[in-house]
Amino acid sequence: MFKKQRSIFTGVMLLLVIALGSCKSKYEKLRASNDNAKKYQEAIKYYNKKDYNKALGLFENLVTVYRGRAGYEDLYYYYAYTNYKLKDYTSARYHFKTFADTYPSSPRAEECRFIAAYCYYLDSPIYSLDQENTLKAIESLQLFINLYPKSDRVTEASKLIQDLRDKLEKKAFENSKLYLTIGDYQAAVISFGNTLRDYPDTKYAEELEYLTIEAQYDYAHQSRADKQEERYEQTISYADQFIEKYPQSKHIKDAEDYKKDSLDGIEKTKKLLAQALQDSKLAQKLAAQDTVHTQPPSEKNNNNQKIPN
Repeated sequence: MFKKQRSIFTGVMLLLVIALGSCKSKYEKLRASNDNAKKYQEAIKYYNKKDYNKALGLFENLVTVYRGRAGYEDLYYYYAYTNYKLKDYTSARYHFKTFADTYPSSPRAEECRFIAAYCYYLDSPIYSLDQENTLKAIESLQLFINLYPKSDRVTEASKLIQDLRDKLEKKAFENSKLYLTIGDYQAAVISFGNTLRDYPDTKYAEELEYLTIEAQYDYAHQSRADKQEERYEQTISYADQFIEKYPQSKHIKDAEDYKKDSLDGIEKTKKLLAQALQDSKLAQKLAAQDTVHTQPPSEKNNNNQKIPN
């Protein structure tokens, strides 16, 4: 009885293997055939069934055959979207852009130009990684807006651009804070200033201006004695600006403390320098001190690209 059941099971599995093999063979035979009309018909069927891998296999074969012939526009449109559906955004954006460039008068040109830019958006990585695709996405979306200012997609394109700019802004903010974290205070002050200049309307403005006070104070505190007074005065200037601009800030008390400590630091420095005039060993010791000078790049300049307005 057991042997009979096993034999039946083996027979059923064999039939399934043969059926599956026959199905695959049918598809492969179609790909290898010269019946391009049949390939096109079946490719569309696979696409509509969302079997994009099989559709792509046929479309890839057809695009070289139909190039320059009637029906190529429709074929290439499907081909671009098949890559998009398979989430191959690099290939998809290339083909959508090529379609828009090749058929600028087509009713689909606007759509393809937008989707090409959107593919860059989808390929934009998290803020901590290289933002080349983010910049290219902004450029492409802005180009779309310039080319189709009356398009229904302009609002969406503008929202996508703002989303991408927010990502660049966050990257600049986090990169600036990193200088403070590693103790390169002069670089931190410069980088905070660069970020505020590059993103004047940034939502991080209050935090950046407060951290500038902190970084400038630490920079002054670790500076050579003959440089401290000037750098403490800069800390006081930053603190005064912050207190006036953000009177309700949660950082007000700390900003006031940095100002007070800077005033105390100036008095201590003056006394120390006065002592050094009478003590050559102390003067030599103070002269041997130094600070690190670092010039961090602007986040925008570092990418060698401007963000469109």
